[in-house]
Parts: sequence; structure tokens; C-alpha cells
Amino acid sequence: MLIVVLGWSIMASAQEPSKLQTPNSTFNHFFLQAICEREKGNHDAAFELLEHCIELNPEAAEAHYFIAQYYSSMKNQEKALASLERAYELSPENTTYNETLAQAYTSAQQYSKAIGILEQLVKRETDRDDVLGMLYELYLRNEQPDKAVSTLERIEALDGKNERLTMAKSELLTQLGNKKAAIAEMKSLSDQYPNDPYYRVMYADALLKNDQKQQALDIYQSVLKEEPDNVPALLSMISYYASEGQDEKAGEVSIKLLLNENLEAETRLEILRREAVNSLKTPGDSIRMLNLFHQVTDKFPDDTEVAMMFATYMQLKKMPKDSINALYERVLLTAPDHAYARLQLVADAWEREDMQRVISLCQAARQYNPDDMAFYYYQGFAYYREDNVDSALDAFQNGVSVINDQSNPDLASDFYEMMGELLHKKGMVREAFEAYDSCLVWKPDKISCLNNYAYYLSELGEQLERAEQMSYKTIKAEPQNATYLDTYAWILFKQQRYAEARIYIDQTLQNDPAPSAVLLEHAGDIYACCGDMQQALSYWQQALSKASDDSEVKDERKLTLIKKIEQKKYIKQ
Repeated sequence: MLIVVLGWSIMASAQEPSKLQTPNSTFNHFFLQAICEREKGNHDAAFELLEHCIELNPEAAEAHYFIAQYYSSMKNQEKALASLERAYELSPENTTYNETLAQAYTSAQQYSKAIGILEQLVKRETDRDDVLGMLYELYLRNEQPDKAVSTLERIEALDGKNERLTMAKSELLTQLGNKKAAIAEMKSLSDQYPNDPYYRVMYADALLKNDQKQQALDIYQSVLKEEPDNVPALLSMISYYASEGQDEKAGEVSIKLLLNENLEAETRLEILRREAVNSLKTPGDSIRMLNLFHQVTDKFPDDTEVAMMFATYMQLKKMPKDSINALYERVLLTAPDHAYARLQLVADAWEREDMQRVISLCQAARQYNPDDMAFYYYQGFAYYREDNVDSALDAFQNGVSVINDQSNPDLASDFYEMMGELLHKKGMVREAFEAYDSCLVWKPDKISCLNNYAYYLSELGEQLERAEQMSYKTIKAEPQNATYLDTYAWILFKQQRYAEARIYIDQTLQNDPAPSAVLLEHAGDIYACCGDMQQALSYWQQALSKASDDSEVKDERKLTLIKKIEQKKYIKQ
């Protein structure tokens, strides 16, 4: 049994060094030995020694504490919690035991018990604002907002008032319906900084949340009179108009705010996102939203995130692709390493079958995104579609060079499989097989690779047993795939298992309504070797008829078919 400790990192000895709970020298010996084994990483031995320690002295809090960590790592939370409770019971004033048990109760969502432990702890250690912070979170989780407020007040008594505490208190008081107190909290903060408009706006926000709308509006307007571009006030004005149902005015303020150079980029994006979502819900609102996007992108031409959001909105509205692509092009002018924008352009070019455009985009990406395998992938396939085998192979080989342990297995296997196909096409058979082997390392069940690899091996008459095993996996995965059935039948034929081969070639023909010349020739060869020459001749004649109309079938193969028919016998290629 291998146990890996993943539990609490605080040791009891960190609070009370070497203070054991028993004078028993035997216990001390085994306990110290357990700790030594623990430190050396011998967790099985440490666990067994701790069990023995508890047998020697069930009242030893430290033994229960440490064994709890092992129970936790073993996913036995019930025993872990019981051991921590026992350690706490035996040594209730040990700070580490208190904190660890409270954490365990919190993880188990036993919030009331965790609160009880921490309240006792903070009574003893009255300056622990961190413990009060934990209590505040627990009271919120336990749906006790009144207790959370009083805990914030206790933190204030230790650390003094600050913006974070005051805002949290005001929010909670608003939830509790104590509007007067909620407003008073924010007013006190505003009075503390009378010349700072930020705190005046926060005070007005509290008024707005607590239905004192006119007072809130007066403060917003006074701030904007002093600072017309004050971002917090403009944001709050949007909320005010929305609460009053004045959507048109809210929109006007949104435009003013979005064009405000002082507005943080993240906030601008959030406002645009909200406006776009509302626009998508409102029929006929796209013209207003498009105008808004145009204004913002014209004002901030280098903001790539705004341009990308604009493009996404246009896609959702099914706008012309040329307009959408213009935005992606704009993004690349500012950020040529923006992989997503470039990939969108690549995908569009691929859809339009503009392979030269795909190649050009991917070539540039190799400069700006040299580790992004997708660009090598698209470029390699584009070259392949253009019948440029050497360039396609170069692209895939360059892509393979950036594969690492973190690479996507599906994509990595695709690269090696395509390399194998290209190398085989170039007559580099051994190199092709090495590529297939690499493909199967990344994805052992890559069906298309298993099929092609098996077929090429059978054509050479090599490793037929392995080829048969690989091919069998493909027909188990796709039992009606004619291509895979043909491969399996042909491998059986190569192994001189003619009767079995005929069963599978029959299944192949049943699943292929338009069999190729090669498949029909295979069928003829198999039937000939099974002794059915009449059926073999029929398949060979059909194969020759199809081969005569197929420019890709080599003349050598056509001549062999003619000889088979004339001599009425199987002739090996």
C-alpha cells in the first residue's frame, strides 16, 4: 500500500515543538520514528508506526493529528475527520489542531461546527484578524448575514475602517433590509474623503440600491458637473437610467463612456459585451449596435479585443464574410501574432478552396506563431491539395518539430500519419513506416493509420501477422467500412487464408455499391485461389472495364489483368 500525503501541511510541532502528550518512553520512541519515516517519504511505514503509537497511547493527540493526514490522502474523510476531532478533544488549545479541524469541517460543509471551533480560537487569540476573516466567509456560507456584519465590525475594531470592509458591510446591510444603516456606512466613508469624487459616487450607489434615487442622481450630476468624463459616475448613471427604464438615455451615456479614453479597456469590453447581448435579444437593434461598434473601433483602432468582439457579433448576425474578414485583417495589422484571428482567415480561405491564400497565411504564422501546430497542419494539407508533395512534407516535418509532451494527441497523430502518407507517396517506405509508428505511439487506435500501415505492409508481404492484427482493429471499429474490410481480406489472402479472405471480400462488396478496379481485382484473385475461376474471371473483367476508364490505374496493372483473364489463372503482381 503506497500512501501519498496530500493533506494539511502544518505540523502540530510547528506550534508546540516536541511537546508530546505522554511521558511513555516506548511511545516517544515509536512516534519519533514515525515522524522520521514521514520526513523521508516512507509513508507506508509512518502510517503503520502511527497506528502502533495510538495502540500504545490512545490519549496522544499528536498521533491522531498526523494519522488524520494519512486518512485524508487515502480519501477516507470520515476517519480523517474523526482523528482530527480526537486530537482537538485531547488538546483543545492547540492552535494548529483548531485551524486544521475548522478547515476539515469547512471542506465537509459543516459550517456551524467550523464556526464554533474558530470562535473559541479567536476568544483566546484576540488579535487574529485572519481567523475573523475566515469566520466572515463561514457566516456568509452558513447564510448568517447578521453575524457576518458583526464579524466585519470586529475586524474594523482591530484594523480600522477601510473601503473594502465598509462596502461589504453596506452590501450586507442592504440585503438585511437595513437601508438606513447601509447608506450610513457609505456616507461615513464619503465624509472621510470629502474631496474625492470616487467615494461620493460610491455613496450615491448605496443610495440608488436603497431606493433613494433622486439623492443618488443629484450626487452623480454634481460629480459630472465637476468632471464630465468621470468614469465611475458615468457607469452609475447607466445603472440609474436602466433602473428608471430610460433605455435611450442609458444608451447615450454608454456611447459617451465607451469613447472615453480614461475608461479601462476591460471595462469597455464589458460594456460592449452587455450592449451586444441586449442587441441580440432585441429584433431590429443591429443597426444601432453596428454603429456603436464602428464608433468604438474608429476611436480605438489598436484595440484588438474590441475588433474581435465586433467580428463575433457580425458572425452571430450572419453579416457578409468580407466585412468580418476585414476586421480580422485589421487585428493582424496591430497584432500579427493573434493566432485566433489568423485561423479564422485560414478557415475562410479553406472553405473557399483558396489554397494559395491558406499557404500564404500559414507561412506568415510560422514567423509569428512558430509553436502553433494548426498552421503547419493547414499549410501541409493546402500544399497536398495543390499536389505539391515536397512542400507538404516540409510543412508537416516542421510541424512535427514543435510537438512536445503537452501537444494534443489527436493533432500530433494526424501530423505523423500525414507524413507517413507523403513519404510513402515519395517511395520512402521505411521512413513512412517510422512515421506511422510514431502516429500510433500518440494514438494507438488511429483507425485510418492502422488500415494504411497494414495494407502497405501486406503489399510488401512483410510483418503479415502484425498487419493482420492492425487491420482487425479497424474492422472491429467499423465493421461496414468497405475500405477496411478490403484491407483485411487482402491480408488474409497474403497469408494464404483464402477461405477466410473470401468471407471478408464478400462483405466488402456488399458494403461498397461502387467498387473500385483494385477492389474487384482483389475479389478475383481471392476467388481464383479458392478454386472458383468462373467468378474470378467475372471480377477480373469488371476490374479491367473500370481500370480502362481510370487514368490513375497504372498500365502495368491493366496488363496483368489482361493476362489473368487470358490465362485464366492468378498471376502475382
